[in-house]
Amino acid sequence: MYGILVDVTKCTGCERCVSACLDANHLDHELADIDRIMFRDGLSANRLLALDKVDDGRFARKSCMHCVDPSCVSACLVGGLTKSEEGAVVYDATKCIGCRYCMLACPFHIPRYEWNKTLPLIKKCDMCFDRLQQGQQPACVEACPNNALLFGERNQIMGEARNRTSGNPDRYLDHVWGENEFGGTCVLYVSDVDLSKLGWSKQALAGIPSLTNSLIAKTPFIGVGVAATLLSTNWIIRRRMRLAAEQSNQHVGGEQQEDS
Repeated sequence: MYGILVDVTKCTGCERCVSACLDANHLDHELADIDRIMFRDGLSANRLLALDKVDDGRFARKSCMHCVDPSCVSACLVGGLTKSEEGAVVYDATKCIGCRYCMLACPFHIPRYEWNKTLPLIKKCDMCFDRLQQGQQPACVEACPNNALLFGERNQIMGEARNRTSGNPDRYLDHVWGENEFGGTCVLYVSDVDLSKLGWSKQALAGIPSLTNSLIAKTPFIGVGVAATLLSTNWIIRRRMRLAAEQSNQHVGGEQQEDS
């Protein structure tokens, strides 16, 4: 399982990673520039990676965290999102029914919806899954001129992250973001400033699916139950209306016979 290590101390905010992401996903740069202004965190269906200013002179990338136990995958009722062996959380548009449960389930609020399209899809970073299958690294990592991004096996980059934080206490906070939070993520961060602005919890929470799987498993049955209740209610109301109409017609018919 692969991962990406983000070293906030090395990022200069040049946004070459953003540009490379746009090119790799065949997205429009002009629309992305507009969305950068329109959306507070810079992410949209046209912009799958953004740089967030987390402190004075400090920037951190924001995109899909590719959780080890992704809540979006657990929330998807039709298998439109899957966790690949490579570590990437991959979206299959042919299976998506547009319920947007994944958007509600994600603790980082990453998946975006194509609100301006007649047949909208969900958009999010897939860690350049097609490149991974060809033995290449993600476009953003390849484009970074300052080595702020490191790609490799998650266990290996986790070891590198720990070496940096423990070996340079004057440069880094003693924490690896993504090691344990929400069950762990495949995008890890080391920094000299707090990164809670990116949506990290201050506590090492368990993976959300472990807390919600039981409810999600019952969702189809709940849906069937609600549908059956609505159909039954509709049948009862229509029957009452029909009986009332028949009684009214009989009453009118009786009056007409008396008049004649």
